[in-house]
Amino acid sequence: MNSKYDIIVVGGGAAGFFTAINIAEKNKKYKIAILERGKEVLSKVRVSGGGRCNVTHACFIPNDLVKFYPRGERELKGPFNQFCSGDTIEWFSKHGVELKIEDDGRMFPTTDSSQTIIDCFIKATEKLKIDILTLQSVQSIFKKEDSWKIDTNVDSFQCQKMILTTGSNPKIWEMLAHLGHTIIPPVPSLFTFNIKDSRIKDLMGVSALASVKVKGSNLKASGPLLITHWGMSGPGILRLSAWGARELFDKNYHFTLQVNWLNEITFEECLDELKELKEVNNKKLISKFCPFDFPKRLWESLTFASTISNELKWADVSKKQLIVLAEQLTNGQFQVNGKSTFKEEFVTAGGIDLKEINFKTMESKVLPNLYFAGEIVNIDAITGGFNFQNAWTTGFIISKSI
Repeated sequence: MNSKYDIIVVGGGAAGFFTAINIAEKNKKYKIAILERGKEVLSKVRVSGGGRCNVTHACFIPNDLVKFYPRGERELKGPFNQFCSGDTIEWFSKHGVELKIEDDGRMFPTTDSSQTIIDCFIKATEKLKIDILTLQSVQSIFKKEDSWKIDTNVDSFQCQKMILTTGSNPKIWEMLAHLGHTIIPPVPSLFTFNIKDSRIKDLMGVSALASVKVKGSNLKASGPLLITHWGMSGPGILRLSAWGARELFDKNYHFTLQVNWLNEITFEECLDELKELKEVNNKKLISKFCPFDFPKRLWESLTFASTISNELKWADVSKKQLIVLAEQLTNGQFQVNGKSTFKEEFVTAGGIDLKEINFKTMESKVLPNLYFAGEIVNIDAITGGFNFQNAWTTGFIISKSI
């Protein structure tokens, strides 16, 4: 089969479908195809958000929204001023999908099912007569005068404009490198830390609002920290992993993590508080009386790590023990030895160098009539619907440009 199209979108995921649908809605004359290497389209959408699909985040100011992107913050300012989270809500509403906001700002379809998003996209492509071609693994792409030629494992295609929405696909990145694009090598982002430490050994499921820092670097973050059976997770850790993706990769995920379990309370403030308690609650057992809004089991573990026995009363604690306890609470040192993937979401930092993309159109500056949407470029975000918002925004901009 040698098929000619006006536009071919390579990649049958969220960015690919959204881009194709928006182009077709703006110009019904275009003949458009979506090529997908797998047996099914939108497979990542199906599993995202635990099968509920975290469509976007309730952050409606572009300058605030960009702060959730470790890579792409500067470049996405303009695009978000064209198509932001509020526009996403409106777009889905017009296409029959209502979204709801959860307490943490994440937005899901009111049905709590990713199938709702998949059905919406499939229905739109059918209505707009967009061809969806599965089991089409791209083997080569090359420029043929003013058009593109795409060879897959089974067919050949030709198109005027090509849009790549293939996410973290090393094979496609390699082809682009041969065509003159610079690829920033991919490294994992959004991962949890493997820590074996007696202080957290039996505390799986315990959570605290903490600030964390990588010792000997400028990397720091704050947010809920969750103790797991393999180490530490939670929004604070994931944030640190996203911003530190490259640096932590260079360290081979072996480093010292400094944890302030009291978040913004300093060592000095903590020590003063502990000294005051020694005076006021002298008859109470230290292990049973925690002065802070703090998980009881974690408090017991940290007092034990400070050589304070379960039977010791506040009146009998030494100044040295209080100093050690204040240090454990505000600057606990934990050895990280490796990482684990966060749930089923594998996000990478890396992709097409942002300097080689025109963010007014999402067109390649290296190869005319080639466009990019979604995670194929060196943009990634923390968890919470932000990676999807990048897909919707960049896809919308391509559609407007074309």
